Amino acid sequence: MRARSTLFTLYTELVYPGDTVWVGRLVRWMELLGFSEPAVRAAVSRSAARGWIVPERRGRRAYYRLSPRVYWQVRQVRRRLCDGDRSAWDGRWRILVYAVPEGMRSQRDKFRNELVMLGYGTPAPGVWISPTADLAATTELVGFYELAPYVELFQAERLSAEPAQNLVSRAFHLEEAEKRYRELERRLRALPRQPRPAEAFVELVQLVHEARKILFFDPGLPPELTPAGFNGAAVLDAFAAERQRLRQAAGGLVNAE
Repeated sequence: MRARSTLFTLYTELVYPGDTVWVGRLVRWMELLGFSEPAVRAAVSRSAARGWIVPERRGRRAYYRLSPRVYWQVRQVRRRLCDGDRSAWDGRWRILVYAVPEGMRSQRDKFRNELVMLGYGTPAPGVWISPTADLAATTELVGFYELAPYVELFQAERLSAEPAQNLVSRAFHLEEAEKRYRELERRLRALPRQPRPAEAFVELVQLVHEARKILFFDPGLPPELTPAGFNGAAVLDAFAAERQRLRQAAGGLVNAE
């Protein structure tokens, strides 16, 4: 776990739906995870310099607030990892097509990375599809990168009752997701049954840290489009149960100020 990536996990799991936390609390949390105070303050300083977090003074205390952009990212991770909608698929595909000028390649590449985070896959160059991605979040992402003149976003009804397995296999490559789910499942099984608060806190943060990374490999396909044997949904159910158990065992250590 790297310091700045760990900060994102802490805001995701322990601060959200708030966006601001006292730096002393961040230091305490990170020390429990094995980081020294100088390393924490250096990570906080670098994150502030990049505009990811914004410093605020409240009396003699220093607080750090997530930038609106990073808060949006945290909200998407929470939506997919902790608040996943398991309702039946509506049968519609979210389809995004773009033709971004070559001079905007860096902007386009960052945009593509975040499309993956939202659950999109690409079956052909310039074409991105998802059965479940949030359209409002997609529109917000297009706006952030100022790509609206180059993007078409729409929904399409499927015409065949047969699952589009060929399309799914071309757009989404789930091998790495399967590997990571197996690793997460092993980690869940190895969790201590009666951890002390500090131990529960460490296990909780490490568990969420690893689970959120899977979102870049698992698009969250509905059951009718999921390949046979793919157990992501079952592992996420087990993750949700263990996450709540660890939060309870960690007690006051999970409370932000």
